[in-house]
Amino acid sequence: MQFKRIKRNINGVLLLDKPLGFSSNQALQKVKWLFSAAKAGHTGTLDPLATGLLPICLGEATKFAQYVTDADKTYIATIKFGATTTTGDAEGVVLTTSTVNISEVQFIETCQQFIGEITQIPPMYSALKFEGKPLYEYAREGLDIGRQPRLITIKNIVVNAFLIDTAQITISCSKGTYIRTLAEDIGMALGCGAHLIGLRRTETAGYLLPQAVTIEQLEAMTIEAREAQLLPVDSSIAYLPKVTLNADAAYFLLQGQAVWLAGKTPVGDLRIYDESNTFLGLGFLQEDGKIAPKRLIVKNNS
Repeated sequence: MQFKRIKRNINGVLLLDKPLGFSSNQALQKVKWLFSAAKAGHTGTLDPLATGLLPICLGEATKFAQYVTDADKTYIATIKFGATTTTGDAEGVVLTTSTVNISEVQFIETCQQFIGEITQIPPMYSALKFEGKPLYEYAREGLDIGRQPRLITIKNIVVNAFLIDTAQITISCSKGTYIRTLAEDIGMALGCGAHLIGLRRTETAGYLLPQAVTIEQLEAMTIEAREAQLLPVDSSIAYLPKVTLNADAAYFLLQGQAVWLAGKTPVGDLRIYDESNTFLGLGFLQEDGKIAPKRLIVKNNS
């Protein structure tokens, strides 16, 4: 007889070191299964070729996953010069090859040209959707769908290592940046072509890779040890201003009503807590000076 697993209402953020070869969704489903979690979501896709930091939100934390998805990211990328591929990375078929004759100084100077606000055309082999279907499905059918350039920001590029035909760089960037496309564009600017052969995400939304655990580590743990790895639901929005409400205001806010708070309240999204420092959810300052609820967590389930 096969027993049905009981789904648990468990809340928090798990920092996973996603393994090579796993899609973000495969990693998510594995974590969800290991925790027997009723609800879970990841916070920004990592390609199967990529490894590293993938925050996974469980339960009530899924309500704030978008804040992690929208945050800046940091990656360590390894670029191979002298060849372009269909996918922009090592998984694709080689399209062109050329002789590599570039210096480290040329490479550094070229990387610097990409720092700041730039436009990128998203790759065909991506999860972006056109008429409800991911672009990579069209690409596999041999179709090329027109894509509009998107504005992104490269905060910084640091060259860690440079060899004759490969280099490793650390990139800090805004959401929506395709590192595969950046590698291709750098290769094009150098005149020799390039593609990505390695990618590791090291930071997002203030979370750092050394905090993360691997799937193998999770599998070896007891369920109690796994739960001890979970960060608080509000850790993903720790950068937002915090306000504390008295018991009456907290009660009415949880009923969906806007409430007054004495003193000056910051404009924008706010982390809201009661007097016992229990996280209640997100709110925002209305024009009338009241704090209105925006996204509340379920009481006694956080």
